[in-house]
Amino acid sequence: MSRPDQVRIALLQARHIPPQEVALESIRNRIAEAASRGARIICTQELALTPYFCRTQDPGCFELAEPIPGPTTKSLSGLAADLGVVLIVSLFEKRAPGLYHNTAVVIDADGHLAGSYRKMHIPQDPGFEEKFYFTPGDLGFRAFDTRYGRIATLICWDQWFPEAARLAALAGAEILFYPTAIGWLPEEKMELGEAQRDAWQIVQRGHAIANGCYVASVNRVGVEGNTEFWGSSFVADYWGRLLSQGPVETPSLVLADCDFLAMEEHRRMWPFFRDRRIDAYDGLLRRFNHG
Repeated sequence: MSRPDQVRIALLQARHIPPQEVALESIRNRIAEAASRGARIICTQELALTPYFCRTQDPGCFELAEPIPGPTTKSLSGLAADLGVVLIVSLFEKRAPGLYHNTAVVIDADGHLAGSYRKMHIPQDPGFEEKFYFTPGDLGFRAFDTRYGRIATLICWDQWFPEAARLAALAGAEILFYPTAIGWLPEEKMELGEAQRDAWQIVQRGHAIANGCYVASVNRVGVEGNTEFWGSSFVADYWGRLLSQGPVETPSLVLADCDFLAMEEHRRMWPFFRDRRIDAYDGLLRRFNHG
């Protein structure tokens, strides 16, 4: 089955609601709402069923992880099939005892698990202690064929790396989805808050321009510990233009229509893939090229 020429996507910008069973039911309800409003590809924020537990190093948080496939994918696979929608769901994956990943699963519109992406770039900063919890991904930068288009998902810190976006686009992705959990720390917000949020959005809009594709980034909202998540989930087109954007402080269903025919026409006029000098980029495989 060929994909349609256009698709409506939805981003589920939310505040964490404990416990996990309640969070899952809330996600199911919001997926149904998005589907009722015409969305056919629906994406959650990063670590959708849990708090952003990476604020501290706590071994007890490993109990929040689950296998993939597992109970959440089973529940949402049935819902995807019932509604005829594609789902991108960000989960804390337990791969084996002592081996955990920050993982996004792609569930196709017939309910089957199209595949997984494991977060490749793992940050380690105050309030973002992710190296304690997550093993770096080992599945590469992948794209997935779904009923409504070929898509890729990357996760949060991945969004700052143009190499990740490029490789996903070179794998054929027409839309790049970024489940995200990013926010302000109180000691930084006054001086740097606006610049941080602008940089976060600008770099991803740049990925959309450089790869001639759509970019959709979905962040959480609310305050967890000292972190104030800044929401602002958005969809940008291949010009980097904002098609839709959520608020800073409140949960929101962010909808946007993606036109694949217009995207293809744009790529014909701005043929970045054609003009890449693949014979000259070997330096990208080095950590640093000076000193």
